[in-house]
Amino acid sequence: MSGEHSNPSKGDPKEQAGTSEKRNAFTELLAPKSKQSKHAPKAPSDRNAAKGKSVFGARDGLGAYIAKPETYATDVVVYHNDDFVTIHDMFPKSSLHLLLLPRDQTKTRMHPFDAFEDAEFLEKVKAETRTLRNLAAGELRRKYGKYSTQEQARQAALSADPPPDELPQGRDWEQDIVVGVHAVPSMNHLHVHILSVDRYSDRLKHRKHYNSFSTPFFVPIEDFPLAEDDVRRDPTEQGYLKRDFTCWRCSRGFGNRFAELKQHLEQEFKEWKKL
Repeated sequence: MSGEHSNPSKGDPKEQAGTSEKRNAFTELLAPKSKQSKHAPKAPSDRNAAKGKSVFGARDGLGAYIAKPETYATDVVVYHNDDFVTIHDMFPKSSLHLLLLPRDQTKTRMHPFDAFEDAEFLEKVKAETRTLRNLAAGELRRKYGKYSTQEQARQAALSADPPPDELPQGRDWEQDIVVGVHAVPSMNHLHVHILSVDRYSDRLKHRKHYNSFSTPFFVPIEDFPLAEDDVRRDPTEQGYLKRDFTCWRCSRGFGNRFAELKQHLEQEFKEWKKL
């Protein structure tokens, strides 16, 4: 982890009317909520929480969300069921960054490379990430659709009176979502990252933050199970986190100039939204 139900917001009234697009229940989970406390009372099973400290203050911080997700506000826990909890990453490394936390007690403390050797468990995780990818894509459309060239026809159709029977497909926002795990997780509990590709966040502060999501240190969920000789099993030997910076979008190199990279990422973010 780099680090972070239910009051559904009211969607765009144009999308509710007549033959307009069906409401996406998952998108509503991510839409803006009414103001409320960021964190409800913490789960007592977490030692830091019991002491009144942030549950994210230690490598075991995710345990509180897994144990009692219902005690957290809707802008912290996105949704939960018997098998998974989905939360907003407290320290997002992109403009949208979620974490999927499996609740299987036989797997939750395992390294993902080992946990995903179980074919049944891996397929269950992959199925849930497909749901989350759809959810995240809907949220990107809600946030950035008005800026996107590919969305203009769709936006116009939504504004039509009456709306058309079928909406133009618009931009494939799922292509702008990446899903995977770190070769060396920073937290003890198994977690899967679901984030937008933009790497645009004030929480992206140094080399490790960027390279952990922009090199093979970040292993896509679809690559599992890994072959026994996959080089990503030895990320230290490969030196992924020490690599020079390369822009995720244009592949321009920045050496070790992080401040310059950050300025460039802001410009790329603006251009990416307009695609």
